[in-house]
Amino acid sequence: MSISHMNELSKQGEDDVDPKERQGLVEEQLLGIEEEEEDVTLSSSLSSYSSILSDSPEEVAAAVASSPPQGPESACPSLTAGQAILLSQPQKECPGNEDEEGKNTREDPEDAESSQKEALRLKMVDLVVFLVVKYRKKQPTTKSEMLSHVIKEHQDHFPEIFGQASRCLRLLFGIEVKEVEPSNDIYFLGTTLGLTYDGGHCLPKTGLLVTILCLILLEGDCAPEEEVWKSLNVMGLYDGREHCIYGEPRELITRVWVREQYVVYRQVANSDPARYEFLWGPRAHAETSRLKVLEYLLNLKSKNPLSEEAQGKEEEEA
Repeated sequence: MSISHMNELSKQGEDDVDPKERQGLVEEQLLGIEEEEEDVTLSSSLSSYSSILSDSPEEVAAAVASSPPQGPESACPSLTAGQAILLSQPQKECPGNEDEEGKNTREDPEDAESSQKEALRLKMVDLVVFLVVKYRKKQPTTKSEMLSHVIKEHQDHFPEIFGQASRCLRLLFGIEVKEVEPSNDIYFLGTTLGLTYDGGHCLPKTGLLVTILCLILLEGDCAPEEEVWKSLNVMGLYDGREHCIYGEPRELITRVWVREQYVVYRQVANSDPARYEFLWGPRAHAETSRLKVLEYLLNLKSKNPLSEEAQGKEEEEA
């Protein structure tokens, strides 16, 4: 069954498709992907947490943290974010005056391409910051607003920038960008899978919570602690080491989320030495479902870096 077929089933709603049958179809599709590509695992997919930002999630974290949670509507955080990132990067030594040496000052094509990619990457970071501010203020946004405030001179690359920013928001922060009025290109931002927890601070932490719930589900609803940490290590998260977005992960996972009833952390029966495992907590069961998580995983495993929405708009414009 193709992904497009699965998307059609999803759009039909639970009234038209039996939930158990729908869940079975999603599981079948996930298994099909894994059979075609043996190396496709959740761990490899989650490596996108770092690779999507050239191994520098700190850039987005610093940019979001430096942006004001409240401010005038006309204020665009992208300028501050871009400047902060540029200042945090090592500056290249300025070459000598090529005119004086009689050298050709034209830019090398490879350098021009590299500069273009870096400019688009910075615009992606700027757009992430802009959308996180919108999320904090519970305000919708529009395509025209994103173009005028953030994208500016790179408007031809909007589908690429928007697609990457949407993926970054989903993976790092657990924020979904949803088009609520397609005719007017109006978007609203909410938490992934309908979860109500976001950390309550500057940087939303729902992205990691979704990851933990996915890992538990894929381990048969009961994930050994050692397997969870193997996957988190792929993302650059280590026991006892502060992370730029999530803080100290063990504290967050085994205490905060246990207290919030999203996760159950318990000792494996009769284990000596003691081993521990994770299960979904009652709040996770109340706010989301296995089906939603499986569909999320199916979307995560898609190779296309652009969101379906951005891809469709690009095809229409072409």
